[in-house]
Amino acid sequence: MKPQFFTITLFATALYWMYLLYLPFLLVITIAVLLAISTANIQKYFEKIFRYKLLAISISSLLLGVLFFAPLGYFLATLTIKLNSLEPEMLHKIQLYIKNFIASPPEYLLFLKPYLAGAIEDVSIKALTTNALMIAGKVGTFSAGFLKNAFLIIIFYFFAQYNGSLIISFLQRIVQISVEESTQLVKELSAVMSVVFYSIIATAMLEGVLFGVAISYMGYNGLLFGIMYGFASLVPVVGGIFMWLPFMIYEFSIGNNTNAIFIALYSIVIISIVADTFVKPFIIKDINKRVLEDGDTPMNELLIFFAILAGLTTFGFWGMILGPAITAFFLTILRLFEDRTKECEVNK
Repeated sequence: MKPQFFTITLFATALYWMYLLYLPFLLVITIAVLLAISTANIQKYFEKIFRYKLLAISISSLLLGVLFFAPLGYFLATLTIKLNSLEPEMLHKIQLYIKNFIASPPEYLLFLKPYLAGAIEDVSIKALTTNALMIAGKVGTFSAGFLKNAFLIIIFYFFAQYNGSLIISFLQRIVQISVEESTQLVKELSAVMSVVFYSIIATAMLEGVLFGVAISYMGYNGLLFGIMYGFASLVPVVGGIFMWLPFMIYEFSIGNNTNAIFIALYSIVIISIVADTFVKPFIIKDINKRVLEDGDTPMNELLIFFAILAGLTTFGFWGMILGPAITAFFLTILRLFEDRTKECEVNK
């Protein structure tokens, strides 16, 4: 056997066992690396201020945990507690209201009565309570898993930031592309991921604050439900409905018709139409201008939107980061091929 074939066989064997060894952590490591790429400019800014790399990385890791994972952890923990303490009387009140509503709906909804009449008959309070307990158990399990993954992401994020330059230089030496091409690949991926990351945070915070402020005036926990709406808004088009529709139904069930109509109209008009449809594209466009440097190729706002949607559909929650990263990586590779083709045509 030729020495090069033996070396390739050893490398393939080692790669296979490395894959098996780190398989449970691949998604966590990928997310941590992409977050490190997304926040590279913040890291550089912190290093200029604090002058010590270790201190700057520690602060950026702490900031990531506080801004990104702490709200999710608070939401999941609170939701688990609320579901476990859910009272059957509340479910009974909601069920009674829905039955009465279906039995005598408003005139403009009479056409729905034949379709909805049998929908509530098979639903019992016992079944609803059992399902609520099952959901509470699943949420509790998911919360524990999420917090574990969040902790691991922050750890890997710290090491990705600390050793990022060494890893990139190593890859530039072993990968069969030029230093200029590898630099362009990292630079464009970093630019797009920064735009995506900051856009997600900015729009989720905007819509979460708008909903949280409105719901707090109705006597609810504005912080909790603002966080919930912020993350629900990451699901395009229908995300917000999962938040305001239950509030509307519950307010109708206890006789607060004014509150029910207000939360529905406010969520549809102010948040869904004004903030999500008109303000959100401007936020992405503004971040695009601020993040990208001269000579960078901007990624179309609509393409970023569909990349996030495709990522969420395919990979779930973390798809909002994976979708744009995969799309940006693919487009950058295409540009490298385009540049090489132009060079070949020039050299002919």
